[in-house]
This record gives sequence, structure tokens and C-alpha cells, in this order.
Amino acid sequence: MGKAKLEPDVIFSYNAGISACAKGEQWQPALALLSEMWEVKLEPDVIFSYSAGISACEKGEQWQRALALLSKMWEVKLEPNPSSATALGSARARRASSGSRRWRC
Repeated sequence: MGKAKLEPDVIFSYNAGISACAKGEQWQPALALLSEMWEVKLEPDVIFSYSAGISACEKGEQWQRALALLSKMWEVKLEPNPSSATALGSARARRASSGSRRWRC
């Protein structure tokens, strides 16, 4: 199946929604929007889509999901930006401060 040919406003709208979810610490709706982007063949971008998704996971203490998004970025050949790395570092620090030392994917 080919990629959807939609106006840039559609991608912007998804990114705005994912970012709003991250700010509201709503990781589940953020990931649902990312999944919907994949389903309709839109290409999430590293600056907004993935970074906001990782941030939402970090704020929701969902470090495993944050790592899964990082893995997905690498899978589609996207390079994490400093914002993504910062969110992952924060997620790791939260996990470490919670008393658990094991990281699992």
C-alpha cells in the first residue's frame, strides 16, 4: 500500500495532539495517536511525533514504552534528537529512583 497523500496540516494536527498529550501526562492517548499515524501511512517525524511520544511515556513513567519508541525510530532510520535523549534519560532516572535496577525491553 502506498503512503497517504495528505495535506501537511494533518501531520501538524497529529503532532499537536501528541504534544498536548505529553504536556498533560497522558501517555496512552499519545501512543494511540502515533499508532493511528502508522495505520493511515503517515510518517511521524523525530522532532515532534516521536519526541513528544517519548516525553509522554517519560512523564507517565512508562520507560519501557519510551525505549520501544526509540527502537521504532531506529527501525525506520530516524536519528533521535536531543529532546528524545533527554526524555529517555529522565525516564531512566525515574526508574532508578523508584528502587528497581533492572531495565527490560
